Amino acid sequence: MKTPQTTTHDGIVTATGPHSVTVQIKSVSACASCAAHAKCGFAESKDKELEIPTQHQYNVGDRVTVCIDTSSGMRAVWIAYLLPAILIIAVVIALSAAGVPEGLVALAAFGVLALHILVLYILRHKIDRRFQITLVPNQ
Repeated sequence: MKTPQTTTHDGIVTATGPHSVTVQIKSVSACASCAAHAKCGFAESKDKELEIPTQHQYNVGDRVTVCIDTSSGMRAVWIAYLLPAILIIAVVIALSAAGVPEGLVALAAFGVLALHILVLYILRHKIDRRFQITLVPNQ
């Protein structure tokens, strides 16, 4: 049986709730591994906070490892970037081919994007359940 590949990030618990914890992770760009990153000024490092459902008890300050299934990451890319891009391009091509004025084509493209965001908002709880994010306490 094939095991799913996971991506891991070290983090610190910053808040706890009854059924979830908030974990702060440092998102580091690929430049961080370069030997010259400190001198070039392009290296990027940002702190991000994730709210992760869990049944285990954690305390503020606990060091944890956040494990994310790689297929969940690809699913997120499809939902957040590729699907809206495809929808916008399809609307622009279809309406332009139909001879619709450019201003209305632009409004329709924004409308499709707004509709996509609305659908994501409405289905957010269902989408959340599809992502596999787990926490592992660090020793």
